[in-house]
Amino acid sequence: MAGFETVTLPLSYDVLAPDGSEVRLLARMHGGGMAHFLLRTGQVSRAVRHRSVEEIWYVIGGQGEMWRSLDGRAEVTKLSPGMCLTIPVGTSFQFRASGSGPLAALAITMPPWPGDDEAVLVEGRWPPHV
Repeated sequence: MAGFETVTLPLSYDVLAPDGSEVRLLARMHGGGMAHFLLRTGQVSRAVRHRSVEEIWYVIGGQGEMWRSLDGRAEVTKLSPGMCLTIPVGTSFQFRASGSGPLAALAITMPPWPGDDEAVLVEGRWPPHV
């Protein structure tokens, strides 16, 4: 990839993530890509683990929770606007929208998302509802 890229947040989602959230693709460079994730009110994502990418999430709207588990350590983090968290490679994770509106986050994936077989479904903390 060379040159500049300018992207406006799409009105409708580009793809459904393997976890069931709506993904709007944003800018991408050699080292990483950015996307907008949205989980509708009351939805619970499917739990997944990434094979080769790590992510940084920044919550921009809504309320919810994120479960993360790696190497015997597991925790649930409350999500609200302004919260920033990491998902290291190999982390099992699941999130849910628990407020009165959808949960929205910007995420940077490093390296850029490689394709459909990147996410592996795992057993999560909550029953999925997407």
